[in-house]
Amino acid sequence: MHPDVRRVVLVRTLRGFADGFVSVLLARHLVEVGFTPLQIGLIVTGTLVGSATLTLLVGLTGVRLGFRALLLGASALMVATGLGFFAITAFVPLLVIAFVGTLNPSAGDVSVFLPTEQAFLADHAAGGARTRIYAFYNVGGNLAGALGALASGAITGRIGFLLYVAVAAIIALVYRGLPPDEPPPPTPTKPLEHSRTVVLHLAALFSLDSAGGGLVVQSLLVVWLYLRFDLSTASTATVFFCAGTLAAFSQLLAPRLASRIGLVRTMVFTHLPANVFLILAALVPHPALAIGFLLLRSLLSQMDVPARQALVMAAVLPAERAAAASVTNVPRSLAAAATPALAGWLLASGYLAAPLVLAGSAKAGYDLLLLWRFRSTVLDHDRTT
Repeated sequence: MHPDVRRVVLVRTLRGFADGFVSVLLARHLVEVGFTPLQIGLIVTGTLVGSATLTLLVGLTGVRLGFRALLLGASALMVATGLGFFAITAFVPLLVIAFVGTLNPSAGDVSVFLPTEQAFLADHAAGGARTRIYAFYNVGGNLAGALGALASGAITGRIGFLLYVAVAAIIALVYRGLPPDEPPPPTPTKPLEHSRTVVLHLAALFSLDSAGGGLVVQSLLVVWLYLRFDLSTASTATVFFCAGTLAAFSQLLAPRLASRIGLVRTMVFTHLPANVFLILAALVPHPALAIGFLLLRSLLSQMDVPARQALVMAAVLPAERAAAASVTNVPRSLAAAATPALAGWLLASGYLAAPLVLAGSAKAGYDLLLLWRFRSTVLDHDRTT
């Protein structure tokens, strides 16, 4: 593995720990401050909308800055975000910080780092090797996220946001080791000139999936487990540690499965059962059963991630990868941002099963549409024309 690739994988692992830690800490902290489920949902929405906006700006203008400058700038913003949540407890200022910052309330990665890192990694591998790199990239993040969720049970209060700041500072030091950015070409290729149709179709499908996922981001699942079963903080942290661990290691199977049945079928045939388990978790009456179904969901729900990332990079020309990463990630973030407030309102209104059932149904619809749209299209190898 190229040394620069190892740096990116290491940073993804560090960010995964910080995101897993803060996704549980955020919900608990906001509940302790006295915010309602609706207010928590609005703050979660603010983080996702802000991430989408920033990612779009990076996609449109970042090519002029280069990978190293973008990643160092994102690291500095991560430091400022952690300091803001440590110092402030009023709702409106926190909503503003959530919008402009890097805080991630999800078990997955929805930050401005993601498209920049994906495009960087795509330039260092091809074909099946790229899927394997993405698998290690995601496994490191997910496993560290599980450890972060577990560690969140040991720290109470706002002090935990200082750990987020410390991780951001380490990330900046790691990225300082990347080689200096080369000057951009004087006449860059027009974004997605050759791949616009397929990228827009993928973006639309990914948006449906993310809209469903926004109803059940990890911070809201913490609230759901508390309201539904009065689950303790320690128990919640353990649940999400186990869920994150299963999600992490399961992704190592994705490259082998993709080599046998293709990228699209790997995505659909693992993701669809996971969504059935999510719906079942909402309907069962006992906490052990609900947690069991959530863990089964975690075992399958993330296996599509390295396949999806490899699919996007294979569908476009090398010069279009950064734009494709942004265009497919921004609508996903916007779609995910549109639904947490709805989930918060449903939870506050007593419709406790509704967010999980709606999420599972929307995400299952995405799976079926993806399989139908690309039923006769081969996207397992790099596009050359």
